[in-house]
Amino acid sequence: MNPTDSHFNSHPLNINGVQRHLPLFKVQPDLAIAVLNILGDTELTEAAAAALQQRMADINFDVIVTAEAKSIPLAYALSVHSGRPYVVLRKNYKSYMGEALSTETLSITTGKTQTLYLDAKDRAAIQGRQVALVDDVVSTGSTLAAMRTLMAQAEAEVAAVAAICTEGNAEQWA
Repeated sequence: MNPTDSHFNSHPLNINGVQRHLPLFKVQPDLAIAVLNILGDTELTEAAAAALQQRMADINFDVIVTAEAKSIPLAYALSVHSGRPYVVLRKNYKSYMGEALSTETLSITTGKTQTLYLDAKDRAAIQGRQVALVDDVVSTGSTLAAMRTLMAQAEAEVAAVAAICTEGNAEQWA
């Protein structure tokens, strides 16, 4: 294969007949990841939401929870498909968020610590409820672990975890 071919440094993806070639991105000297960016890709986002809704049809959950930012369109589309509300865990605290809960996570793409916040309004919306954690990609599981920590702090029960793609060691995600 010719190294200048756009598919040479990419990973193929097919979701419900929608095909993409995900570019590979070097995040460490010995680690490259396929980059899935659904921002602005309505066709892929809708296909993924429809597929996840089918897989989650028999799971009892009340609220969809996602982390800012690239998975927000997926959470929105899944909310529309499922008829359930969604909550976004934010990466920056704003004063209007009230007494927000927070926890830290390590970003695989930046290699830096990030903080996730659950604002007071959304905390009230999920407290005592069954939630589905949704992300675009689960790699190391660090964001997922932070989401689980916030759900425990908010006294919400994780009923499901869903992602468009997974990579890495699934044993680390629990």
